[in-house]
Amino acid sequence: MSDNVKLYRKIADSVADDIEAGRYRLGDRLPTERELAEQFGVSRPTLREAMIALEMLGMIEARHGLGIYVTATTRPLAPSPEIDFEIGAFELIEARRLFEGEAAALAATSITDDQIAALEGLLTRMHEEEEIRGEDADREFHLTIARATGNGAIIATIETLWDWRNRSPLARNILARARGMGLEPRIAEHRRVVDALKARDPAAARQAMRDHLERVIDHLLHATETEAVQRAQEETNARRSALAKRVAI
Repeated sequence: MSDNVKLYRKIADSVADDIEAGRYRLGDRLPTERELAEQFGVSRPTLREAMIALEMLGMIEARHGLGIYVTATTRPLAPSPEIDFEIGAFELIEARRLFEGEAAALAATSITDDQIAALEGLLTRMHEEEEIRGEDADREFHLTIARATGNGAIIATIETLWDWRNRSPLARNILARARGMGLEPRIAEHRRVVDALKARDPAAARQAMRDHLERVIDHLLHATETEAVQRAQEETNARRSALAKRVAI
């Protein structure tokens, strides 16, 4: 397999090959994500993207509280153009954490009072506006910091990373799941970035931005975590059972 193939895609292809070869049959339960991550020697985000890619192909299904099961033994013969996964949400956030952390550090050395005021206004918008417009304010917040660097290449790179959120089917899929679990602009984390920029402290600005994006990764993992749903269902079932016993007495 070409070295240029994305890591999550290599894993998805490997599992799909195992399914088509009969190692996993229709209705079989796959190993847990933890076991698969250890088998392939990859991080949880990379493994998660591979599993969601296979779900989008219709080959597996994550059943809440039960695990991941094989639902088709062959790849689609003529997959939809949407099954050109491109870049995953975890890949995007990891790249943003790298680039935007350094951009924040550089911006701290050159940001103007007017740009600080613009960031303050965007914080207010993120807090007050509904979800979609709040996301627009979030994007503008990060691009304002990129512009404060005065470096055209940095601005273009960060803008491109943000645009990939909507251009990549895999990224859209993961972010939609996260949005359903309440992924919102994190005001307190953005505030720490602004405070560091206002103090013209490059190290603090870098760390605040990296911490913020690390928490975004954690939220994406939680939002796509079948085990989290399992725990919620078990708690709900336990409450129902306890209520049924009280009613029966």
